[in-house]
Amino acid sequence: MSQAWTNPYGAQLAPCNYCGYCSKYPCLNYSKASPQTAILDVVKRMPNFSMRTNANVIRVDLHDDKKTAKGVTYIDENKREVFQPAGIVILSSFQFANVRLMLLSGIGQVYNPLTETGTIGRNYAFLSNGDATLFFKDKHFNPFATAGATGEMFNDISPGNFDGASLGFIGGAKIHSSQATGAPIGTSLPKGTPGWGKGWKEGMVDWYGRSMKIGITTTCMSYRGHHLDLDPNYKDPWGQPLLRMTFDWRQNELKLQRHLRDIVLGIAKELGPDSISENFLALDSHWDITKYVSTHNVGGAIMGDSPRDSALNRYLQSWDVHNVFVPGGNAFPQNFQANPTATIGAITLFAAEAIKNHYLKNPGPLVHV
Repeated sequence: MSQAWTNPYGAQLAPCNYCGYCSKYPCLNYSKASPQTAILDVVKRMPNFSMRTNANVIRVDLHDDKKTAKGVTYIDENKREVFQPAGIVILSSFQFANVRLMLLSGIGQVYNPLTETGTIGRNYAFLSNGDATLFFKDKHFNPFATAGATGEMFNDISPGNFDGASLGFIGGAKIHSSQATGAPIGTSLPKGTPGWGKGWKEGMVDWYGRSMKIGITTTCMSYRGHHLDLDPNYKDPWGQPLLRMTFDWRQNELKLQRHLRDIVLGIAKELGPDSISENFLALDSHWDITKYVSTHNVGGAIMGDSPRDSALNRYLQSWDVHNVFVPGGNAFPQNFQANPTATIGAITLFAAEAIKNHYLKNPGPLVHV
């Protein structure tokens, strides 16, 4: 928020004070448009709304015909199983959790990468980030006066804006420079600086606030062998199988990374830093869970025009169980370069309008094939 504002629901939001703790932290200033700030306090006062905290849904319960859901079962804070009846079930957790609940509940056919049959778990796609950090002895960027929205971006290397195929790959990326957080622990330091102790502290004194990043956020194609399913060995505390991801970087995405690296380092050189550190994937890189790459996961329960190759119709309604709707990044069949949040919001609003204006009046499939 740039100034104080009361939104259409009556929630009061405050102007951002650029505290430097925007990324990875909740906003104590009530300036970010997150649900707990913009909506939750309002709906909690509505007579037809109730909320269960410390509850973990473990499955969607189906009627005997498997065509409609009758509610959900959750584990409450006392570790008891509780059945909650429902006329409509909306799976609105993170992408992975939505797909896992569909698999645990028997909603739809599990995807088989060998036969390419089934829809639940298919079209999983990640994305790759990369960046160069530029260090300047004579500049100070004041990281304690920043927010997540500050920065610059250009899309010259986005899909459709250049001939990637002639370079041996398809896809593209946004190239951006932003300063989303002033948290010292997460600050990059020049190569060779100790990672802890006295040397790290000395490095912080010399370099905190004297660096900037130029980063990339790339597309990621969906592949036949990339998918999600239930793990045969590992289980959660309630005995339910965990979700298993089958994924690795492919040459298409790695070639894109190397092309973008050359562009980013060319920009960095023009800016004349005293030193540069870089973090880009090599052509022989494999996916590594030990360090952060991205949280923008998509696919697994995708939307489409046919139940043959998609789990949801255009209204995010399950083809198989018509009173189950599944909004989220799981609906994306591919991972485009851009952060998915705005598009997730748009398709969720589209689905909500269809539920309100059509489904409630005449429950059943909203798309007939």
